[in-house]
Amino acid sequence: MFGNLCEPNHFLAVLPPFSILLLMMLSEEVWKAVFPLLEGTDLAACMVVCRQWQEIAKDDYFWKCLCAKRWPSICKQPSPPIVTYYKLFQTFYKRQHQRTLPPPRLSLNDLEFYIDIWAEERLIFSEKVPGPVLQKGIWVPPPGICDVLRFHLESPEYKMTLPVEPRFAVPQSQTVSVSVLVGRKDSKRVACIINKSVFEYIDRTAYRALAFDYLDFSPVYPFVSGIRAWISLLFMDHGSEGVIDVFGIEMDFCDAANSEEEVLWLLDMLDWK
Repeated sequence: MFGNLCEPNHFLAVLPPFSILLLMMLSEEVWKAVFPLLEGTDLAACMVVCRQWQEIAKDDYFWKCLCAKRWPSICKQPSPPIVTYYKLFQTFYKRQHQRTLPPPRLSLNDLEFYIDIWAEERLIFSEKVPGPVLQKGIWVPPPGICDVLRFHLESPEYKMTLPVEPRFAVPQSQTVSVSVLVGRKDSKRVACIINKSVFEYIDRTAYRALAFDYLDFSPVYPFVSGIRAWISLLFMDHGSEGVIDVFGIEMDFCDAANSEEEVLWLLDMLDWK
């Protein structure tokens, strides 16, 4: 009928069989007065009770009453914009499930990430990182990290992580900034992910320092904007007060992408030069 519009917890489910039999014996005029008062799931449930109820409940007037509650302006027209109000309600009564993405045109094997980190103006990390190295689940964090950070890294959100070897220590008083470029080996082009952003927030509970930048998308996608790339320094306490000991880097695009396939589609849409 409606896919899962007709749900098992509708009002008929709580009635004993004898009560349902009595309801079925009521006249058609009674049901024509009652049906406009029902919600869509209940009206759909009535359509599967018996043939008589189905014939009554499929009257488009009842479905127009339901549509008028959700889209009053569309019901002011002399006729529905599609075949019937029943079809209109059936199609749009709730949000559609997220569609499955087609396979991305990129793979992590096609990508190289160029990550540079400065403390003040001193370069403290500079690496070209092959895409597969950042793949979720490849890197196992070292022992001794705090539980909050461990739970974060083990959470289902898609994160790209990289060990920092050798580790580096940074005084919290210094301004630390980061740039990330990504290169495509298949087309010899480069795009910017993060452009000299500062790690402005240090989460001492989760032992992360965070920076972000807004992604630049190709003009082919003029309505895509406001999506951030986040990068975090993962650290432990250092022997010296006010100094963090960085052992890893994390990057994610959780504003819009939460799987490897979604991340690859997002990167494919960047303004490649």
